[in-house]
Amino acid sequence: MKITVLSGKGGTGKTTVATNLALSITNVQFLDADVEEPNSYIFIKPDFGEGYQQVLRKVPIIDQNKCRACRSCVDFCEYNALVLLGEEVLVIKEMCHSCGGCKYICPEGAIIEENKEIGKIRVDKSVAGMEFWQGELNIGEASAIPVIEALNQKISEDKTVIIDAPPGTTCPTIAAISDANYCILLTEPTPFGLHDLKMAVEVVKELGKPCGIIINRSEEDADKLIEDYASREGVSILTKIPFKREIARLYSQGTPFVEEMPEWKENFQEVFAKIKQVVR
Repeated sequence: MKITVLSGKGGTGKTTVATNLALSITNVQFLDADVEEPNSYIFIKPDFGEGYQQVLRKVPIIDQNKCRACRSCVDFCEYNALVLLGEEVLVIKEMCHSCGGCKYICPEGAIIEENKEIGKIRVDKSVAGMEFWQGELNIGEASAIPVIEALNQKISEDKTVIIDAPPGTTCPTIAAISDANYCILLTEPTPFGLHDLKMAVEVVKELGKPCGIIINRSEEDADKLIEDYASREGVSILTKIPFKREIARLYSQGTPFVEEMPEWKENFQEVFAKIKQVVR
């Protein structure tokens, strides 16, 4: 089973839910796919050591002696990674999407490719009863997708996989959803929360993924906003996490609240049981 935890916006509580869910069940592999700013490690506290796996991409190198400034490669590149200045073609490596088209189209054979590190993958294979993987996009890089795809290659078919996705509904989030059997959608009972939840529901339905909602910072009078929408869309509400100072205090200390509030471990186990009834 592969479960992706996502939200239509940042700061809704997906890392809180992903880490507490992972700590509540057994035989877990955890993937922090929020590679632009991974923070699940704050709660799981892995020991990565000094080693890591590079995530590499191919980027072009221009042989200026062969290049005759014909603009074929510049005109071909949809991402503006190639710029003709005078008689020289310059490469903006951070903009390159590694499609290889410029090399293919060059009539002079003036383009070769080299590897460029764009990110890292770190692992602690035994921490808090789970296997923990973390992707990291290097500062200044434009695309998180290759790092997420490299992280997805580490997915184990023998474990329950919990994936902490990037916030939003853009391409990196879709990359984190692609291998999932089920999506947990985090929201909060506010107009902004509902607006972004609608986008998240639209995305997972378009991808054909079953999903359920968890309301974070739940308040009885406010929840009806989300409940009415979920009912109209036929999406179940898996649980509600109350707006409580104690939960916020534990979060601010980097402590998963299931460790101090054991009744919540049972609650997340019930959530997992509901998901298993859908994903058979």
